[in-house]
Amino acid sequence: MDHKSFSDTAIVACGTLSLELNYLKQEGFLDTDHLLYTAPGLHQNIVQLENQLIEQIQKAKEKAARVIVVYGGKYCYVNPDEPTRTMEVIIREQGPEVSRINATHCMDMLASESERDQIAKELAGDEPVWWMTPGWVKFRSQVFKGWDKGVANENFPRHTGGAIILDGIGYLDQYMEENPEEFLEYCDWMGIPMQAYPITLDRLKSLLLDQLQ
Repeated sequence: MDHKSFSDTAIVACGTLSLELNYLKQEGFLDTDHLLYTAPGLHQNIVQLENQLIEQIQKAKEKAARVIVVYGGKYCYVNPDEPTRTMEVIIREQGPEVSRINATHCMDMLASESERDQIAKELAGDEPVWWMTPGWVKFRSQVFKGWDKGVANENFPRHTGGAIILDGIGYLDQYMEENPEEFLEYCDWMGIPMQAYPITLDRLKSLLLDQLQ
């Protein structure tokens, strides 16, 4: 993969994806000094999401010539009171130096829809899957804020293929080793098994590079 520099670029992202983006910075791919995050799990509080996102973009614009926003378009921001106010509208309002990667949500940033279909066939026999990223494990209390066992029972068990974590950083193996009881409790709360599927971060890298054009 051809590598171009992000040195004059700031990244503003949902904190749920901070594990992958920090990893890309550590390995040298994201050669920027400016990684700014909103709190994880704000898809459940769109007022806070919009406020934090705009605030971080304004900070980013003070630090770099261009800003890349790492947020999904279709699912991360849904405004039922003002349906025409979408993530695309918010980003467009921030000016021409701000762009957003072309993905629908954080899972789509790590594996395309066709890739996820193939993974589901491989691991779940094409049964419905609850997709996750490592951030959905690490930031559980924020991503699932307000979810009790009743809400969990309404949502997870119908995904008969279980939960699959798209893991490009080896997070889940370490988590299971260091916190086995917490891992088992998490699976019990969801009512479905959880497993990792090792991936590369090539798709995320490609989506980021696309915005440098």
